[in-house]
Amino acid sequence: MNKIKYLVLALAFFVFVPFVAFAEDEVEETTTEEVETTEEAGENNTNEVNVYFFRGQGCPHCEEAEEWFKSIEDEYGSKFKIVDYETWYNEDNKEVFRKVLKARNEYVSDDESLGVPYIVIGNKSWNGFAENYISEILDAINSEYAKADKDRYDIMKYLGTTSEKKEDNSGNDAIALLLILAAALGIGYGISSARKKTN
Repeated sequence: MNKIKYLVLALAFFVFVPFVAFAEDEVEETTTEEVETTEEAGENNTNEVNVYFFRGQGCPHCEEAEEWFKSIEDEYGSKFKIVDYETWYNEDNKEVFRKVLKARNEYVSDDESLGVPYIVIGNKSWNGFAENYISEILDAINSEYAKADKDRYDIMKYLGTTSEKKEDNSGNDAIALLLILAAALGIGYGISSARKKTN
């Protein structure tokens, strides 16, 4: 009877330990990633709104958007900060661009999705730059600026929640399930063997 108690305790140990271990890894990974994406975005400790500006070096529409942002600096410069990502020649910035599009459910393929300029303010985005975007962009800057920092939506905080991360975590769950099944089979075999010996 003592052998059965020990086998039940061993089963409980093997059932709960993998989940605890994988849960701790998952929490640490998420925390680290949030810190990294915030640092990449140039964490804003002032009251300025982050304007994420994805552009291509030599793109005429991007240059037009840059000039417009410079032209409003006197009036609105204290309200926003440009966080610039050149995506045509910088592969790291291109990858950040892909992640932003995926997090916003706007990614189709590199050919269809990676058009620049691409501007993100709060939970709004604009692909391209045109005269009719100006009032919308100013409204978004003013709207985000009026919010408390903790209430602002910042896309960079959500880059780690794409489907790619979810797939990585499901791999850990599969390993944990296999370990549990192997432990259960081993314990079942041990109980069966113990019963045969006592009979």
